[in-house]
Amino acid sequence: MWTPGRVTMVILMDMPLPSSSATAFRVSPEAAARLGEIIAAQPGAGTAATALRVSVLAGGCNGFQYSFALDGAERADDIVVPAGASRVLVDPASMDLLAGAELHFNDSLMGAHFTVRNPNATSSCGCGTSFSID
Repeated sequence: MWTPGRVTMVILMDMPLPSSSATAFRVSPEAAARLGEIIAAQPGAGTAATALRVSVLAGGCNGFQYSFALDGAERADDIVVPAGASRVLVDPASMDLLAGAELHFNDSLMGAHFTVRNPNATSSCGCGTSFSID
C-alpha cells in the first residue's frame, strides 16, 4: 500500500539490472583520440552525427569477428558509448559479447588499427580480428 511520504522499492530478482554502457564496454583514451581525428577528417564533419559502429559478426577463423565502420544513423536500440567528443554505437546482440571489453587504438610497427581487448574471448587469431568464446 502506498503512503504519502513513503518510498516503496520493488526488486525483481529474476531480472538482471540494466548495465551502464560505460561499464559494459569502454573506449580507451587512445581510441577516443583517434576516432575524433577520423571523424573530423570526414566531409561535413561539423554537421554530421557520425559515430563508430562496433559489431560482432559470426565468422572469422575463430567463430566471431569484430567489425568497425563509420555510421551516421543511430538505431533505436543502439547502445551509445561516449568516446571523448565522439561516440561508439553498439547493437544489443554485439554488446552481449563485448561486456567488460575495451576498444583500443594500437599504433605500432605492425600497423595502426582499432582492436578490442575482450576478457570474454578464450582464444583469438594472430591478427586480433576474430575470437571465440567457450
